[in-house]
Amino acid sequence: MKAIIARQASTGSATQKILAFASLIALVLIFSLSSSNFLQFDNVIGIMLSTAVIGILALGSTFVIITSGIDLAVGTVMTFASVMAGVMITVWGLPMPLGVIGGIAAGAVCGLISGLAVAKMQIPPFIATLAMMMITKGLSLVISGTKPIYFNDTPAFSKIAMGSIIPGIEIPNAILIFFGIAILASILLSKTIVGRFTFALGSNEEATRLSGVNVTAWKIAIYTITGVFSGIAGIVMASRLNSAQPALGSGYELEAIAAVVIGGTSLSGGKGSILGTVIGALIMSVLTNGLRILSVKQEWQTVIVGLVVILAVYADIMRRRKK
Repeated sequence: MKAIIARQASTGSATQKILAFASLIALVLIFSLSSSNFLQFDNVIGIMLSTAVIGILALGSTFVIITSGIDLAVGTVMTFASVMAGVMITVWGLPMPLGVIGGIAAGAVCGLISGLAVAKMQIPPFIATLAMMMITKGLSLVISGTKPIYFNDTPAFSKIAMGSIIPGIEIPNAILIFFGIAILASILLSKTIVGRFTFALGSNEEATRLSGVNVTAWKIAIYTITGVFSGIAGIVMASRLNSAQPALGSGYELEAIAAVVIGGTSLSGGKGSILGTVIGALIMSVLTNGLRILSVKQEWQTVIVGLVVILAVYADIMRRRKK
């Protein structure tokens, strides 16, 4: 067991993080030289805002991917959490804090069910979370009546993401929430037993089981944690839009997974870092925003992002071959 946990020392190595950060800096320089609008304050804030939701989803996905699993439902669970928060606040008339907690709890329950399907029922993560994606997508439409739920009668709700707690500096709270959660996720992954067993499961699940660890319980816990992150992302997204959009969510899971992979987390498990995921999410946002500023067509933006993901996965494969 000690040998498995010791592998964390090589996780998210300095070289890997430096390469990811260098790629981010290179993109910023390229787009800055290509357009004078890129580094304007409003555009930088726009980049950070777009990073917030995808970044929070990616932080949750990091835990699952390190265990060599996958969660395809994070995007639709995010939507489901926002819809549930909307129903609780606007239909049931619950106080806003209870509605927010209820939305996050809805995300946690979805993660719990996915974890039970994977760990208890032995359903492959791809299939289990694909089913959860379909379930939550349908439930969001059914519960909302296929119509957006607006928070017009709860003006404080929009301030969760778009307000600013820093006097004199117009930095939306969504950005601060993202970085705050990233710090908490980093502590959870690197300093707690949850993180140790997350890496252990991804490094060698059978050896972890033979060492006396309740693999089933920890898998369920990790998927539940991912659900909590999706719930938080749902609240941030709904607050930013001042509405719960039931048709939103599909495709977000792919962007989140792409950010995790670009940040250096191995799809084969046992390796990854929160810092790498944050950098990966920023790379995704900078790339998308820069291409948009350069008036690159939407379809070509998708192609370029896809190529970047392929290169990131290939780089991971080459690293593992060398080792």
